[in-house]
Amino acid sequence: MPETKPFAYCDQLVKQFEAVIRKPTPRRSSFYYTGVDLGTACVVLSVLDDTRQPVAGAYRYANVVRDGMVVDYLGAIQIVRELKAQLEQQLDTQLEYAAAAIPPGTDVLDAGAIKHVVQAAGFEITALLDEPTAANAVLQISDGAIVDIGGGTTGISILKDGKVIYVADEATGGTHFSLVISGAYHMELAEADHFKRDPAHHKELLPLLRPVIDKVSSIINRHVAGHEVKEMYLVGGTCCLSGIEAIIERQTGIATYKPVNPLFVTPLGIALNCTQEAI
Repeated sequence: MPETKPFAYCDQLVKQFEAVIRKPTPRRSSFYYTGVDLGTACVVLSVLDDTRQPVAGAYRYANVVRDGMVVDYLGAIQIVRELKAQLEQQLDTQLEYAAAAIPPGTDVLDAGAIKHVVQAAGFEITALLDEPTAANAVLQISDGAIVDIGGGTTGISILKDGKVIYVADEATGGTHFSLVISGAYHMELAEADHFKRDPAHHKELLPLLRPVIDKVSSIINRHVAGHEVKEMYLVGGTCCLSGIEAIIERQTGIATYKPVNPLFVTPLGIALNCTQEAI
């Protein structure tokens, strides 16, 4: 794997976001841009000020989405509403507008549900885009593939000259990792989810999870076939698993890069796409 890759903007933005999650920084801003990421395993709200800098953020692990589809509509609304209220209290303001995202290729199936969840939580929705495109607002790549490995699905977006030329989404993600851990360690699924998020366990889990990582790699190989993809960029919470990028690179033969915290790349990209005009 190449030793360096210029993730300067991405990594700086993510680190700033991690800092304001711990300690929000209310500023005199004329407007706040909010991103709502309804993930299979985690719901994340990110807030930027009028200079597009992170000022607050909140997240909660939940099971309101499965394989990119909202399965607990009322639960999703409640979580987004509660996180919104928390952030509004921290910033001493009202958050009015938000953007959201969906897995690539699922707009016909779930775009309406995601939009309705965000609206029911008290936001005016200003944009609804696919997750890899949102991530690229932070990654800022012009050629290559963005692979978003979330809780339930692996989304792939291929870019050429800065334009998306192909998107795909298939089931297989962090939930499948948790199922393997649950069976091997005789844990409840929720306990397995928590166990895998601890970096201290990643070294021992990597060999156990290798078959699922290989499945993700085969999905990638199938969808990049026929396209000239020389570089690949991993985002999504499942990519937080230490060493996953090296295995995927070996299995695909494509130079593979991972930013400092792949969990927060897409939520920040969603917020960057927020505007002041409802759709």
